[in-house]
Amino acid sequence: MSLLVAPTALLQHDLTLAWRRRAEAVNPLLFALMVTALFPLALGPEANQLARIAGGVAWVTVLLANLLSLDVLFRGDLEDGSLDQWLVSGQSLPLLAGARLLAHWLATGLPLTLAAPLLASMLGLPEDAALTLLAALALGTPVVSMVGGTCAALTAAMPRAGILLALLVLPLMVPVLVFGAGAVEATLTGLSPLPALLWLASGLALALPLTPLACAAAIRISAQ
Repeated sequence: MSLLVAPTALLQHDLTLAWRRRAEAVNPLLFALMVTALFPLALGPEANQLARIAGGVAWVTVLLANLLSLDVLFRGDLEDGSLDQWLVSGQSLPLLAGARLLAHWLATGLPLTLAAPLLASMLGLPEDAALTLLAALALGTPVVSMVGGTCAALTAAMPRAGILLALLVLPLMVPVLVFGAGAVEATLTGLSPLPALLWLASGLALALPLTPLACAAAIRISAQ
């Protein structure tokens, strides 16, 4: 149990900080709202067309909104020496990295997961497809936070790494995007979304044990 004391304290600290800076935490939600609102203006008000693309729009919007908060995920800790303290503290670095990734998902991924079906409903997505979208996002957004956070740790020491971070993260998220949007598309066409959801669940099961290890290795590289 002593191994979990420091990660739990870090998780509580990050969530408290996110709450105090909740005005900044709302930015990804506002970005998602603005992007979603632009599609009817660009494509026209034709309801069937908007409903057909609503699932894909929601997924792309969530991925892009997540990128807004990834660049600073470890940069501040590197600049103020906190990452060096992580390395010399004797605590499990993968557990500390996992706590940071969990905090990012709770502060960013979870609100986007809950908001995206509502935003997709603005485009006319049916209720059953919106529920599928919610399930897909619940399985996929933790993977986005874990993989994106690992890439953020790798680029933390690079100045103005926003574009590089996007180039690293977005190609890795293509399978999540394909299966997440595919589950919604299957529901819209009367097919079962279960195969796509199972693929997302498999990706989550694979990412849970591996990404904290990869993130810890990336932190060591950035701290050197």
